[in-house]
Amino acid sequence: MSIWGTLIGGMLGFSIGGPIGALLGSFLGSKLSSRTSKKLNFQNENSQQIFALALIILSAKISKADGIVTKDELIAIKEKLNIPDSEIDSVSKVFNVAKQDNLGFEPYAQQISEIYSENKIALIEVLNILLYIAEADGEVSVPELKMIREIGFIFNLSIEEVDSLFETRKSSEKLNPYIVLGVKQTDDIKHIRKKYIELSKVHHPDLLINKGVPIEVLEKSKEKMRAINNAWDQIKKIKK
Repeated sequence: MSIWGTLIGGMLGFSIGGPIGALLGSFLGSKLSSRTSKKLNFQNENSQQIFALALIILSAKISKADGIVTKDELIAIKEKLNIPDSEIDSVSKVFNVAKQDNLGFEPYAQQISEIYSENKIALIEVLNILLYIAEADGEVSVPELKMIREIGFIFNLSIEEVDSLFETRKSSEKLNPYIVLGVKQTDDIKHIRKKYIELSKVHHPDLLINKGVPIEVLEKSKEKMRAINNAWDQIKKIKK
């Protein structure tokens, strides 16, 4: 079954508090908001539902960061997250409630950071996919860029990790391979190769699935892996 098909129903029997619980409770008529939030890890069966919720809620916040929610952005959210037509109504409920509530993005980002405190890879992938969504209308606005960076810092990602994600969004001709791999131009080839191998292992599709990244959004993660490979190829040529 699609992750989107279990997005709402799959959360009914799960205890989660905080802003996410309050948001779900607002249209599920449940007492989710009064329950205690659980810390998830990649072994938790609800990990993919939480990942999906994180994307929808933060996408809603980013989509109105510049004060404009365009049709292109809404279509892109559907297409880039591979939401089937049969599930769009359920997902739209979460999106619209998150878009209209009075909370900013910070409380949601903070709760997501706490939930995935021991699963940094999932946090990196949330930010990675948010960048794809922000590009929906052809250009990421300054407010959107600012919000995504702030989400990254709430996630306790380093400046190097956030810069690497932003750099991978560029075409192969324009990206700085050193920023992508999080290394310095003066580093020797052995050190750079070691960092490349580490990143390759971290962003391997099989590991991402085990870490709670739904298969429906995995293609966007694969594109980051392609950028990492491209960066390594460029540096090898430069160092020769």
